[in-house]
Amino acid sequence: MAAAPKEAQNSVSFAPTAAEDSAAAAVVRRENASAPDWGVPSTAEDLQSKNLASLMLVDPSTKAPTKGIQLMPRAQTKHPLDPLSGAEISVAVGTVRAAGATPELRDSMRFIEVVLLEPDKNVVALADAYFFPPFQPSLLPRTKGGPLIPSKLPPRRARLVVYNKKSNETSVWIVELAEVHATTRGGHHRGKVISSTVVPDVQPPMDAAEYAECEAVVKDYPPFIEAMKRRGIDDMDLVMVDPWCVGYHSEADAPKRRLAKPLIFCRTESDCPLENGYARPVEGIHVLVDMQNMVVIEFEDRKLVPLPPADPLRNYTPGETRGGVDRSDVKSLQIVQPEGPSYRINGHYVEWQKWNFRIGFTPREGLVIHSVAYVDGSRGRRPIAHRLSFVEMVVPYGDPNDPHYRKNAFDAGEDGLGKNAHSLRKGCDCLGYVKYFDAHFTNFTGGVETTENCVCLHEEDHGILWKHQDWRTGLTEVRRSRRLAVSFICTVANYEYGFYWYFYQASRSIKTEVKLTGILSLGALQPGESRKYGTSIAPGLYAPVHQHFFVARMDMAVDCRPGEMHNQVVEVNMRIEEPGKDNVHNNAFYAEETLLRSELEAMRDCDPLSARHWIIRNTRTVNRTGQLTGYNTTYGLRHMHVERTFLEENFLTRIRVLGKGWLLGSNEIGLLKKLILYSGIFLELHMFHAWKTGLSCRSNTLALCFNHMDSSTVHLQLMCRQILVMRMRKIVTSRRMSYLSLCLCHLG
Repeated sequence: MAAAPKEAQNSVSFAPTAAEDSAAAAVVRRENASAPDWGVPSTAEDLQSKNLASLMLVDPSTKAPTKGIQLMPRAQTKHPLDPLSGAEISVAVGTVRAAGATPELRDSMRFIEVVLLEPDKNVVALADAYFFPPFQPSLLPRTKGGPLIPSKLPPRRARLVVYNKKSNETSVWIVELAEVHATTRGGHHRGKVISSTVVPDVQPPMDAAEYAECEAVVKDYPPFIEAMKRRGIDDMDLVMVDPWCVGYHSEADAPKRRLAKPLIFCRTESDCPLENGYARPVEGIHVLVDMQNMVVIEFEDRKLVPLPPADPLRNYTPGETRGGVDRSDVKSLQIVQPEGPSYRINGHYVEWQKWNFRIGFTPREGLVIHSVAYVDGSRGRRPIAHRLSFVEMVVPYGDPNDPHYRKNAFDAGEDGLGKNAHSLRKGCDCLGYVKYFDAHFTNFTGGVETTENCVCLHEEDHGILWKHQDWRTGLTEVRRSRRLAVSFICTVANYEYGFYWYFYQASRSIKTEVKLTGILSLGALQPGESRKYGTSIAPGLYAPVHQHFFVARMDMAVDCRPGEMHNQVVEVNMRIEEPGKDNVHNNAFYAEETLLRSELEAMRDCDPLSARHWIIRNTRTVNRTGQLTGYNTTYGLRHMHVERTFLEENFLTRIRVLGKGWLLGSNEIGLLKKLILYSGIFLELHMFHAWKTGLSCRSNTLALCFNHMDSSTVHLQLMCRQILVMRMRKIVTSRRMSYLSLCLCHLG
């Protein structure tokens, strides 16, 4: 492969350097005034504002008078939506630790998550209007007195989830940060504690440090050592212990204690890092670990199940000698862009082919796409979505046998998709001219860790976009399709997930895709045994049936300015016209639209037989044909579910949410954050007004979409005030890469 330009190999860190910070704070944005392009103006107001600003650059140290609207001095180097820098994380941790009343309390603090507390949408609009790209005052709502321009933006805030190891308490802290904290780490710098709240009877997500300590404790436990000897294993270095949350099956599993029930696996070669230990599950051993005190509190060797034999195909590394497939006959394929990429990046702000958006990252969700908009010629910058991300996923297992019945992993909430993200490699993870972004996290003890090259951004050729040949003249026209890909990949124990967001030139469409390419969580079989609830994949080895549910949160704002709520959801079904005077030839069919007026009405199933889809529509903006503008949601091909999903009843009992219905309702208007319990884990779910009662919601409102996706079939719910829950069902039958996708297509 040809060497990439040096710039392509550099990563973009979330934290600016001290020199950049000083220079940015000392001068007005002269670089913006001298730049050849400020982006396509949204309106005449934007154009006038930018022309005035280019003529009236005022140094912050002077008192020169100004008239009209001007770009503000860059007193802030961090956009309100930029992820926390390593310096900001360090300051936030230090602030919370210093607030501890006693040395014992401070020493017992464990930091689960430190993340940006995202500001109000109006703050984001103000930043994008005057302080940061795209510099468009028209983003702000119009007022009678004209725009009110403050001298600076509100301070950034951090949200911390803290676990007290000594008292077994979970607390949530809000810390206000100053501009100096963006680049100055530690020392005497402290933020301001805005609030701290103890959340009773919950457990926060477990940390990698706890996993490692739990494995060591179990492997040193004498009864466990004896149990492994019964199975022919004397070398404990061969043993792998994966802590899993206990789940909730009785009051003994209540979150008053921090508990784990590990799964056991065994390698065949202790000194070989290429060995796949997940191919040899150890069954029949019950272990319960107190994760707060790191002691084994229950142990039972219930059943002697022979270890699966070492299969020659168990490994996934290259070379036939290790069970891999020889691909040495594949020739080199080069992807080069000699003129560089078509995208432009300013910090976290990305512009490509009339698209513009901001890249964010959180420990739980991983990649977050903010402020998605499209520059549409004379119509200017048109907002599409405020925020796009995957907020949760769950993997329930359908095997009632021990230990598989208790497998029910929330890989985002329990482990964190972002915290487990890879450092990507050029040439395989991403091809072409690549731009990387780093990510910063806190570890269990409050230190700052950085994952380099965590997010990949690059262009891809996507085949033929369209082609037409005039059969009379022979004139042929063809266009190729190009798309911009933004992605990250994470590993949670045995499984890998690749999350991709694609932006297309054609039809202004957005597509999200999850690639499932991990190792199955397997079970062992007795000689001659078969399992109804799984698929045999090798001698003595089977894959339990299970599903993958992915929750994509899409905060839509189709043609809406901040604060405007003019979106509605319409369901579209194809109908066959009844025979009659309007259908004399018996061939008519048409698209029937139904407005979803309440959350209860919007509990909908997918129906590919009627080509059912949903349109997120703006009620006050029309396209050139006079139709309301909107985005059409389309999904992958494998939609049919085998049976009605069990989530409404049985699954709710397992996650200890009182009452019926998938989400509990609230009598308060607006979006509320509530805490629920699953496996004793501290999770946040969004609960919606009038979900249970079916009270009518305004059809002109915001559109917050929750898509529950899986790679084979779909169970879909739509909500009007906060719309769209899609759930897909999957039965895993083999170890292969699976795909699921969701696409938003522009309608004008």
